[in-house]
Amino acid sequence: MQFFLDAFRWLTDPANYAAGSVSPLPIQARIGEHLWYTGVSVAIATIIALPLGLYIGHTGRGRQFVISFTGAMRALPTLGLLMALFLIVGATVPFTQAAFVASIIALVILAIPSILAGGYAGVESVDPHTVDSGTAMGMTGLQVLLRIEIPLSLPLIIAGIRAATLQVIATTVIASYISLGGLGTIISSGIGLNDNDRILGGAILVTALALVVDGVLAILQRLVTRRGSREARPPTHNVRRRSAGSPTVAELTADEGKHYVRSKK
Repeated sequence: MQFFLDAFRWLTDPANYAAGSVSPLPIQARIGEHLWYTGVSVAIATIIALPLGLYIGHTGRGRQFVISFTGAMRALPTLGLLMALFLIVGATVPFTQAAFVASIIALVILAIPSILAGGYAGVESVDPHTVDSGTAMGMTGLQVLLRIEIPLSLPLIIAGIRAATLQVIATTVIASYISLGGLGTIISSGIGLNDNDRILGGAILVTALALVVDGVLAILQRLVTRRGSREARPPTHNVRRRSAGSPTVAELTADEGKHYVRSKK
């Protein structure tokens, strides 16, 4: 118990937040760096993986690729990949930039599987009757994707980004081994100084940051679920009919879509 009390005492010490603190302090600067590396990595991974996941979920092509790829990527040893990329990148860019570039590449590779799986699974989970209803109303494949499938799959898409973000936050810690900043530098410096208070304090900071970010994304996921999920939509008799060009056509239920098709016949 005393071990944790000493760590919290270190965390609440104003000297560790002072602007003139010796590296790897102040703490708030390391938190900012950690969030910056995480945000850049997840954003790049989302740009790469999400369109591919949406395409696979919409067309049904490449299902086996997703399963095999995500499994193989998750089996990669991140620390070994990080060190290999650092050596490769270090031969082509200045040493001061090699740590950042190698770390971002490794973190992007780590984040891609979860985002790819979330995009694919989200579109796949949309009720096929709802998709058929949109098609029967004359919507093109792109309109079905943008106005029906993506809005209804947002909860799973956010879940994939959420999982990827937590993985990146945890893994960014080990990037301190190649001189990258972030909260990992606090832990690694504590190991070098044999300072248990600093080691545990850094670990608590990483855990707290992960919980806060996860909470924010959980709230966002809940908000989009309320707007798009089948369970949270209003009863069928309260839903107005939409035209094919309406941006809210995704609010049509499967029952309304089938009734619309029958009335057209």
